[in-house]
Amino acid sequence: MQTIERDVVIIGAGPSGLTAARRLTQAGKTVAVLEARDRVGGRTWSNVIDGQFFEIGGQWVSPDQTALLALLEELGKDTFSRYREGKSVYISPKGERTVYEGDTFPVSEHTAAEMDRTIEILDGLAAEIGPTEPWAHAKARELDTISFHHWLRQQSTDEEACNNIGLFVAGGMLTKPAFAFSALQAVLMAASAGSFSNLVDESFILDKRVVGGMQSVSQQMAAELGDDVVFLNNAVRFLHWEDNGAGKAAPVTAVADHVTVKAQHAIMAVPPNLYSRVSFVPALPRKQMIVHQHISMGLVIKVHATYATPFWREDGLSGTSFGAGHLVQEVYDNTNHEDERGTLVGFITDEAAEAMWALSEDERKAAILGAVAEFLGPKALDPEVFYLSDFGAEEWTRGAYATSYDLGGLARWGAIQHDPVGPIFWSSSDLAAEGYQHVDGAVRMGEATAKRILES
Repeated sequence: MQTIERDVVIIGAGPSGLTAARRLTQAGKTVAVLEARDRVGGRTWSNVIDGQFFEIGGQWVSPDQTALLALLEELGKDTFSRYREGKSVYISPKGERTVYEGDTFPVSEHTAAEMDRTIEILDGLAAEIGPTEPWAHAKARELDTISFHHWLRQQSTDEEACNNIGLFVAGGMLTKPAFAFSALQAVLMAASAGSFSNLVDESFILDKRVVGGMQSVSQQMAAELGDDVVFLNNAVRFLHWEDNGAGKAAPVTAVADHVTVKAQHAIMAVPPNLYSRVSFVPALPRKQMIVHQHISMGLVIKVHATYATPFWREDGLSGTSFGAGHLVQEVYDNTNHEDERGTLVGFITDEAAEAMWALSEDERKAAILGAVAEFLGPKALDPEVFYLSDFGAEEWTRGAYATSYDLGGLARWGAIQHDPVGPIFWSSSDLAAEGYQHVDGAVRMGEATAKRILES
């Protein structure tokens, strides 16, 4: 086994780890990045399936994601806008399909008013509590010990309004049932995006994509760092560390499958649900070991379907479709840059996703395409290419999009989630304030962690 010495060893070659490596090397530090997979990018991943390019992982850029936008400019990456011209489709709880224009769901006046009122409450809480230290707010424990599902029903008795609001956090972001996470976690999600209003505005939150795919950002950073910095197929099995004080330099040794790295700082740039895949020697402090057991991934199936043409545009539709109680809760036009073929992307989350994986492949495909066809018509039943992203079955991810706490966990333990343990720091989008769960948050965390090490 090869043994090397570096100033900093980074575990994980996703956007956060690679951003940290980039900033540290620019400052003159020597770095090794150890990645378990045979690729870089983490939860951003692109691939060609049956001749069609798909972004299997994270892909969108929104206007508030200034750290990511700055990195894209630095790397010379171009973006393109998501297609959104035409009318949208809404399927009601009764299964009624409505084609509509504008940003407001075609619901009753009462339901619309209840949605607006609840969004206003959430906007107020997001502004008041903020994304940086939600656990420190006077309302933190109160909001963190009630599920978002039950909190919504304290605000309104309109079930359709509650489910539609829940869609944008439970299905759209945390990918867990709304009864499985707290109202405080939902407020953090909103605050991290600037407001809850931003979360419900798909034209804002799903604004642009990167030409060549979001994974190309990590690929370019890794290529610039070089093969003597980024080591693929090297799962870290042991992390031996000494303690000279929180964040202070101290001997730390990462033992991976094919290389051992001796350093003075380490960055765990993986989601918290994977921390336990590494054996820490000595063991982490008691509180850290407890906390890490109460942070978990959600579950989502990202549906990709490519057609000979974007047929929905011919019908005057944007492709944008919603149905909080529908199997596929959201659908968007995801046609690639300068591609003559048309691609749709849809999302199936939490319990519905589990139900789909329980079916045979043929049954699953038929059910999913049937659900898309209920939005956009029978032409949706016959794609040229069909693929389902399944990060839940990937060993080095184990879910998507990102981690969140059990009920009560954010208020109880959020204050220590950034605390270094000896020379070991933690860095991922799961721990971000602004950009929480997004690539922008990963970039912010990578930059912030590099700065903390440089200042230590």
